[in-house]
Amino acid sequence: MLEVCGNDGDCLKNLHNNKLTVLLLLFAARLFCQTSVPFHNPVLFADYSDPDAIRDGNHYYLIASSFHFVPGIPILESTDLVHWTILGHAVARLEMDPRYDLTAGSNGYGMGVWAPAIRKYGGLFYIYFPTPTEGIFVTTARRITGPWTKPQAVIAQAGLEDPCPFWDDDGNAYLVHGKKGAGPLVLHRMSPDGMHVLDGGKVIVDDHEHLPTLEGPKLYKRNGWYYIFAPFGGVGTGKQVVLRAHNLYGPWEQRVVLAQGNTKINGPHQGAYVETPSGKGWFLHFQSRGAHGRIVHLEPVRWKDDWPIVGEVVDGGSVGQPIASGVVIGVRRSGPSLRPQTSDEFNGAQLGPQWEWNHNPDDTHWSLTARRGFLRLIPTHADSLLHAHNTLTQCMQDNSFEFTTRVDLSALHSGTHVGLAMFETAASALEIVQTGSERKIQYVHQMETVVGPRIAQVSVQLRVRVDGDKAAYFFSTDEGASFQPLGPVTPIHFSWWKGARPALFAYTTESSDSGAVDFDWVRYQALGGNPW
Repeated sequence: MLEVCGNDGDCLKNLHNNKLTVLLLLFAARLFCQTSVPFHNPVLFADYSDPDAIRDGNHYYLIASSFHFVPGIPILESTDLVHWTILGHAVARLEMDPRYDLTAGSNGYGMGVWAPAIRKYGGLFYIYFPTPTEGIFVTTARRITGPWTKPQAVIAQAGLEDPCPFWDDDGNAYLVHGKKGAGPLVLHRMSPDGMHVLDGGKVIVDDHEHLPTLEGPKLYKRNGWYYIFAPFGGVGTGKQVVLRAHNLYGPWEQRVVLAQGNTKINGPHQGAYVETPSGKGWFLHFQSRGAHGRIVHLEPVRWKDDWPIVGEVVDGGSVGQPIASGVVIGVRRSGPSLRPQTSDEFNGAQLGPQWEWNHNPDDTHWSLTARRGFLRLIPTHADSLLHAHNTLTQCMQDNSFEFTTRVDLSALHSGTHVGLAMFETAASALEIVQTGSERKIQYVHQMETVVGPRIAQVSVQLRVRVDGDKAAYFFSTDEGASFQPLGPVTPIHFSWWKGARPALFAYTTESSDSGAVDFDWVRYQALGGNPW
């Protein structure tokens, strides 16, 4: 608002300040403008399993379980719940068990970070997560981009899962969690700083008849009611239940709010309830999508008689089913349509936030600085790909896509296997193998090997094309001018509680002097549209 000036000097000064304010407001309005954002489900065709999310101002933050992959707990950001990019990760390394280092004779595949929860309280971001054999941990940060503290054990006990913190209006803190195997829900008092529990916990929900395989609880408070949003019935075919009570210790009423209904979306459940700045409710949940893992859908939520109605209720029923498309009011951001990052030219000082290693990496055996513009992997000894250190992976982001990398072989030594894989328990790969001074390219899948031609070139491009639950491999020895197929079309699978992943690898079966392998770039291209 313009004010009356006391004198000419003040008037000019105030006019200048007001013009500056107006310009700043106009600039901010262009960057952050509330607008209608149409969307089609899934909003993330990627394996962000067990998602949880919060809103902080005009920004939404989503996290997911990462199991044995490192760094752990990806953090995604959006201003409209539809377009997401990866900010980074909350856990740099898993130091709770030597198996996360892929030590000889052991591995932690399928262990590590299970379903996490994110909250903000007192100006601090909190992320809680379980590991099935060590306990429940918490990490905190003042900013969502970190730095995140070293995970601290809140409960040092094996067999616990799916924790969620809650701070009540009086400042008292609580932690709810399940038990491995989807047992009862247990509630603890917590220290106000959220760093440790104050008691042994009390079972608050245990109904195997009506709520079998109950897990993944998320605790909220609204209009004087406490709510627990939780999935039950298992990953592939389960439903979403909401429980409510006037007291945290119960008794809890229950109502199923989301099921497959007449849709193709199997097992729609486990996720996060969030509200827009205007108070509109939305629910982000996963769907088990076979080899692609657990992908993320967005459902509208409206409230009636202090019960949430999720998705679309049809035919006079009371249980919602997933929607195919919708419109959300969000903050428009300048720039192109936002997607999680995929391609990487390896020109930066750090790996892109899309990357995760198969275990804690050996940082002495990889580099982005040894040869600028390249990712260098220095192979360590392994008997096979699943035992190899420093395998670099990322999530698939589409039902169909091509993933291509250029590999420089000039420093390759005898015994080295280097290539591109779809990483899973039954991994398949296209690899270059050097034996003495001879190099050959071959397709491998478990006990099957298809040998291709000898490779005389210094650089080779490798490509995997994924369509649904099938992968096909190709290579180019003429810098991408043409690609030749090698090996059969191969099924890919869901394993270790995760979807299959494109991966770069290098390991040696012979020499301790293993040379090096340089990856010049990775380029990802989505193919086709939404499968629904």
